[in-house]
Amino acid sequence: MHVSRLLLFALVLALTACGGGDDEPEATNAATTAASSSSGPCETVDQPDPKPDGGQKPPVGALDAANSYQLVIETNCGSFTVQLDQKTAPKTTASLVSLAESGFFDGTSFHRVVPGFVIQGGDPTGTGTGGPGYKTVDVPPPGTTYTEGVVAMAKAGFEAPGTSGSQFFVVSGGDAGLPPEYAVVGKVTEGLETVLTIDKLGAGDGPPSIPVVIERVTVAES
Repeated sequence: MHVSRLLLFALVLALTACGGGDDEPEATNAATTAASSSSGPCETVDQPDPKPDGGQKPPVGALDAANSYQLVIETNCGSFTVQLDQKTAPKTTASLVSLAESGFFDGTSFHRVVPGFVIQGGDPTGTGTGGPGYKTVDVPPPGTTYTEGVVAMAKAGFEAPGTSGSQFFVVSGGDAGLPPEYAVVGKVTEGLETVLTIDKLGAGDGPPSIPVVIERVTVAES
């Protein structure tokens, strides 16, 4: 990959509203394609009403190291499972589990879908600027790559590497080409076809062509 392209991938979008929130890794024009006008395998649903921004309390401690944790994310386009990586991001995975168990993600949407790049959700307001009201920090290891199925956290450009709120993205292309600044919380182990279905609904760098709603996120332990 040319150096100029790597630099472009490293940029992040500025927030368009006042107040705290999560920024997003920026896509290149090469990753932008026209979305299908059909909902395909997705159930047609209404865009959910915004939920309150913030107001959540961070978890007290880390997850039980003896257990393995998965997030099962159910959407109107199908479901997918994320195997959480507690070693790489202990604080952030504990936060995601806590938020999921409280119902924080239920009834929110994927507010940003960029074909061949990422699908992004986790904002209660649906605007791209919302979060839980607190931050965690898990700096990703040097050499971290963001390949298809990797799940990582969005952050504002001015925030230190590994800073996270509640907004997450799933890489939907072969390699997003991002620098190692976004906390990696896991990888999709089941239902990648659902991620790719959502990816096809992208219409540039913004909301999908039809609402994609996170109906429920549940936590599985093994």
